[in-house]
This record gives sequence, C-alpha cells and structure tokens, in this order.
Amino acid sequence: MSKKNSSVNLKSGFKNSKDLSKIFQNFKSKLDKLNKKNYLIAVSGGPDSLALVALSKAYTFHKKCKFNYVLVDHKIRKNSSHEAKKVKNLLKKNKIKLKILINKKKIVKNIQAEARNSRYEILTNYCKKNRIQTLITAHNLEDQVETFLMRLSRGSGLKGLSAMRTLSKISTKVRLFRPLLDVKKYYLQKISKNIFGSYVNDPSNKNVKFLRTKIRNLKAPLEKSGIRYEQIFRSIQNLSLSKNTLENYLSSTFKKMIKKKNNEILINFKNYKKLSYDTKLALINVSVKQIKKNYYDLRFKKVANLIEALNKKDFKKSTLGGCIFFKKGSNLCLKVEKQ
Repeated sequence: MSKKNSSVNLKSGFKNSKDLSKIFQNFKSKLDKLNKKNYLIAVSGGPDSLALVALSKAYTFHKKCKFNYVLVDHKIRKNSSHEAKKVKNLLKKNKIKLKILINKKKIVKNIQAEARNSRYEILTNYCKKNRIQTLITAHNLEDQVETFLMRLSRGSGLKGLSAMRTLSKISTKVRLFRPLLDVKKYYLQKISKNIFGSYVNDPSNKNVKFLRTKIRNLKAPLEKSGIRYEQIFRSIQNLSLSKNTLENYLSSTFKKMIKKKNNEILINFKNYKKLSYDTKLALINVSVKQIKKNYYDLRFKKVANLIEALNKKDFKKSTLGGCIFFKKGSNLCLKVEKQ
C-alpha cells in the first residue's frame, strides 16, 4: 500500500473498514480514559505490534500526545539485528521513528521467560529515564487464551487462570497497558497488512519445543470440537472478577502481616501458619515481588516446594525467586540472595 493510502486510513480512523474502525474506536476509548500525554509502544515487528503501531499513530490524528516506539533486540537468533533494522525501515517509510535497544544480558536457558523478563526490564528503565508512565503492548485475545491454557497445564489457581489484566503495575512508576486483549489476531494481521504491507515472522513462534507453540497448535482441534477461543475468553473474564474480589481481601490481610525492615521482609510466622494454602501461595508471591520488584508471579510448583519446606520442624533456610527465606526469631524472613 502506498504512503498516501496508508496515511488516509490512519487519519480517518479506518472508517473505510467497518470492523477495523470498530477496533480503532475501542482503542481510542481506552486511551481517552487513560488521558496521558506520553506513551511507550513495545514493538517486535510481528503483525500484532505493527497493528498497535498503526492504531497509536491513527490516535495522534484525533488527540495530541506522543508515542515512543521501541524494539528490544535480544540477539538470540542469528538474523535478529537484520530483522530489527527491517522493522525500523518499515516504520520509517510511514514517518514513524523506531528506537532499537540491545539486550546485553546473555540468555542461554529458559529462553522465552528470560527474554521476556529482560525485555520488560529494558522497556521499564527506558520509561523511567524518559518520564513515561505507561508502557503499551500488543497482547491480544489469542495471547490471553494461550496464557490461560499454559497456566491450566501447570496447575495454576484462580490468580494464574485469570491471566492478563488490561492495566496493571509493572513497577512503582510504570504501568503496563494492554488495550488489545479483546481483539482477535486476525484483525491485527489485517491492520498490519493494510498499513505496512508486510511484517516480520519470528521463527521461534513455530518451534514446538516451547509450550506456547504447543498450546497454539491446539487452537484448530479445539475449535473443531466446538470449544471456541471467545468462550474461553469469557471464562477468563469471569475468573478475573472473582480474582479482584479475592485480591481486595488479601491486600488488607497482608498489610497487617508483612513488614519491611531495611533490606529484609518479615512475616509473622505464627500468623502465616494459620493461613489457607492458597493464601500462603499469594503471600509468598507478594513478598518476593515486593523485595525483588518483580512483575510476574513465581511458578506454582516452586512456591509449593517452599511451603512444604516451611512445614518441616527442622526448616533452616531455602531459596526462591532470587531470595533467601530463613527463620529470624518469631518471624519468617526473606532477603535478596547475593549473586
């Protein structure tokens, strides 16, 4: 598509396409509520993130604000830098400036999870440095359902199965915003092709050694059996409502139990032992996230192993999520493990 036609589509808010116009209006409504002047868009070069780029650019024709576009190159794959430059040139043709940031941390194991954590760390630091309070990602309906099914396969509880929130805190100063969680990937692909003509395909998305890829390959047989992604998404939304109610209660409970002193967190061990199993899981996750300033919860199995260790009379110390847990008087104490 030519620059001229591309520009017309963006300026008109996709009015020439009924379904895409509806998606843009939904996107616009969500950003209007946030009402910020400065945003960071996480770009990967795939159809989802390029659709997000197009929607955000279209938004600037309706409301004055600034979008910063950043791509993190992990240099894990041989052609990653070439692909990053390709995306930069693709956006440049549409008068959109892309900044490429290099991940200097070497990732050799648990590749997808470590790359994701590094990516958020780099993007969050960029936000802080440039006084940006909102990081926007292109997670969509399929991503939401895949995350649900992945966590279901790992035996997650209510919190895990509620999957991703539209708006959440990624740090004390930065919020993570996912405005496309209710949008099907099909429409995002349509936007990308319509505006940019092409996009980058990450070969790791088809690598069956990754659980997400295995889950993604279940979509066709599931829908053939009558289990549609839209139905699963509605269940996720219902679980989220229940989770919000529970979190309000837990927040009140944990404020009374968790004390931070210097570089340590103290938990009244006597009160801890009275908690239900699910509440113990949540308490440990909250404690580690507080002291490590992590965004994601720990794996269920790892937290369960710690709870089992804490039940033993001869418990002395244990490590979890980069923290050391140990007894200190009548308290359960945790602090960041020295590297």
